[in-house]
Amino acid sequence: MFGATTLIVKIFGSIGAVAAGLDLGKEGPLVHIASCIASLLGQGGPDNYRLKWRWLRYFNNDRDRRDIITCGASSGVCAAFRAPVGGVLFALEEVATWWRSALLWRTFFSTAVVVVVLRAFIELCNSGKCGLFGRGGLIMFDVSDVTVSYHVMDIIPVTIIGILGGVLGSLYNYLLHKVLRLYNLINQKGRMHKLLLSLSVSIFTSVCLYCLPFLAKCQPCDPSITEACPTNGRSGNYKQFNCPKGYYNDLATLLLTTNDDAVRNVFSSNTPKEFQPASLLIFFALYCVLGLITFGIAVPSGLFLPIILMGSAYGRLLGVVMQSYTKIDQGLYAVLGAASLMAGSMRMTVSLCVIFLELTNNLLLLPITMIVLLIAKTVGDSFNPSIYDIILHLKGLPFLDANPEPWMRNLTVGELADAKSPVVTLCGVEKVSRIVDVLKNTTYNGFPVVDEDVVPPVGQATGATELHGLILRAHLVKVLKKKWFLQEKRRTEEWEVREKFTWVELAEREGNIEDVAVTRDEMEMYVDLHPLTNTTPYTVVESMSVAKAMVLFRQVGLRHMLIVPKYQAAGVPPVVGILTRQDLRAYNILTAFPHLARPNSREKRN
Repeated sequence: MFGATTLIVKIFGSIGAVAAGLDLGKEGPLVHIASCIASLLGQGGPDNYRLKWRWLRYFNNDRDRRDIITCGASSGVCAAFRAPVGGVLFALEEVATWWRSALLWRTFFSTAVVVVVLRAFIELCNSGKCGLFGRGGLIMFDVSDVTVSYHVMDIIPVTIIGILGGVLGSLYNYLLHKVLRLYNLINQKGRMHKLLLSLSVSIFTSVCLYCLPFLAKCQPCDPSITEACPTNGRSGNYKQFNCPKGYYNDLATLLLTTNDDAVRNVFSSNTPKEFQPASLLIFFALYCVLGLITFGIAVPSGLFLPIILMGSAYGRLLGVVMQSYTKIDQGLYAVLGAASLMAGSMRMTVSLCVIFLELTNNLLLLPITMIVLLIAKTVGDSFNPSIYDIILHLKGLPFLDANPEPWMRNLTVGELADAKSPVVTLCGVEKVSRIVDVLKNTTYNGFPVVDEDVVPPVGQATGATELHGLILRAHLVKVLKKKWFLQEKRRTEEWEVREKFTWVELAEREGNIEDVAVTRDEMEMYVDLHPLTNTTPYTVVESMSVAKAMVLFRQVGLRHMLIVPKYQAAGVPPVVGILTRQDLRAYNILTAFPHLARPNSREKRN
């Protein structure tokens, strides 16, 4: 997901897709690009050309690598929207599985650096040295000069916008889910089908963007405006298209421009007569269709900008309809419509509110923006999950939900372990052939280490079995590569381990069992796993509910959780099972326990 090849493809693919005029945003690819850069910096470059600098060893552990990728994701949002605080809150609300105070200032430092560098480039490009860059190429919808005045009765249209945003956002999620399932079937057929699908969507988009403006009527230019009218250039609010001199085509103004400029045009304030209702309706309907069929094709694409375009169109349309009942500007209606549809689809609140405040540069919008976001999210949550949850479910990514499902309280981790395949354990001093067999025939990343016939404390039965700890797959591969084998079955001394391994080597997570060659004589040797085992893994009792185990797993940021028996008796193994992220996903649990999705009549009454 975060390799060098993925980074290169994302950069050039995003440039081509956005420049082609497709209905997609660069925000999502920017988040992924920044995460790839952060991951490559943390591990010292690609796998084949990895640097071994000493300071890079601090990012070799899983926690710090997660942190630097989270900083990259927040930097991507900041670069897309010029919203440093919004980028931090986006990482907190949507990206990070778990959060801590140290991660807060690290992401804030990352976004601060991004916005300073971005501002320096903008100042440089204002002198005209960068061509078109810096002149409309960055998303910044400045409405700071607009006087926002609203009254108590304006709460009615604001509430209507919020309700419409929740309903339309949930409907968009439902339809996009169906389209993505269809695209998955098409993309699985091969590269040629992917190419034909992308080509078809691109041709359809180009035909619609060029032909639909012929449906709009030419509007006369207002002589009181200071902006050039009509215009044929790259940007501008009044495109001439097929109209005579002194007239402009309002639908061409919205369609025959970049997506960023289209949003600026819809957000433009103090222009109540610029766009006709029919043109706004065509624009809204077209981008609803394009937003559904474009996301999911084989090009890097984001969801922010298409949803902003749809929401701003119906928000401005509602402003045209209600202009005689309210004093709120139509451009502000468009801002509120975009915010409501994003909240209704993505279900973000705090981060989205801050992003819109930093985009519009107007604090006076804060109260009504908060109301719209809360209403839209509440309405949307009553229909279906957010668009991010739907995409994560379709891709099968093990992202844990913030809150466990109610039915998880009725299931124990012991029952969940019984539904899985039996846990694979290793002895404290294990045979090489057994280690090779386990690594080749399983894909697990962690294995419990068990010692048999341990001399127990006084008062317990002899020949007890002890759970010594957990060993990682990477460490087992490292042992096989280093040929750290013993002729006889014995435990090693601490100095023997320090002589063979360094802590920097053990922190690395590279190497596959397929790259290791073990001879027939070496297969009969032994390996002492005690020095390389984590003797204090997180363990839970088998009677603990899955809901409580999931909260612990998410808040501590675990990779493995061992399940130990409630009663220690002769013949009872010291470890019942092991849980990972995949095991705690609601979809995987319901696959093994389908009856949990259908509550009985007593639960319904409760």
